[in-house]
Amino acid sequence: MVYRLWYWPTIQGRGEFVRLALEAAGIPYEDCARTQGAEAMMQDLAARAKTGRGPYAPPYLALDGHAIAQVANILHYLGQQHDLAPSGLADRYWLDQLQLTIADIVAEVHNVHHPVAMMDYYDDQKPEAARAAAQFRDERLPKYLDHFEAAAAQGAGDWLFADRWTYGDTSLFQLVEGLRYMFPQRMKTLAPRYPALLRLHAAVADLPGIRAYLASERRLPFNTDGIFRHYPELDAA
Repeated sequence: MVYRLWYWPTIQGRGEFVRLALEAAGIPYEDCARTQGAEAMMQDLAARAKTGRGPYAPPYLALDGHAIAQVANILHYLGQQHDLAPSGLADRYWLDQLQLTIADIVAEVHNVHHPVAMMDYYDDQKPEAARAAAQFRDERLPKYLDHFEAAAAQGAGDWLFADRWTYGDTSLFQLVEGLRYMFPQRMKTLAPRYPALLRLHAAVADLPGIRAYLASERRLPFNTDGIFRHYPELDAA
């Protein structure tokens, strides 16, 4: 079966956390909005909304007769269907917990450059964004990274779980990538504090499926339309 993934066609965004797991595992999928256009995605989303059980927003996986939305939910499904998660119940819940915490920091990352109103332009809230960025860099970012470092360090090897990667590893890889793009100075300063997390990041980058994906045109570059945005005036060591 070829999965149908719907997400905005011009950004990495939240959809990238799903793409990375699919690419690492070599699972066939169609990135539907890239092949059919964003308007086709909006039409598909509107049609599903009429059922009362449609996704609130992309990303979502379209399956036979229904769709699965929300990044953590999608990855939970893929983990069960394709052995991308541990078999133990406690381990699976811990992995889901970690993925939901990643969702928390992703939301805070977006709020850094949109602290007043999500639908307003960054240029309309730059003073507020500067204050939000300073607090995030100094307080929130280290707190989150400390948590993820502890998670990465408790494993026996490079991965969260012994000698096998899971979707939690690919998600932490993307988080580090995004934060390095958004806050290159701050992340360089903090890097020595997180050896286990950076080992995990390097191990994911070396997976054959990820190497091929990162070298392909399918991996869009970060930009200032996505979640992780680099504005030099918001970064500091």
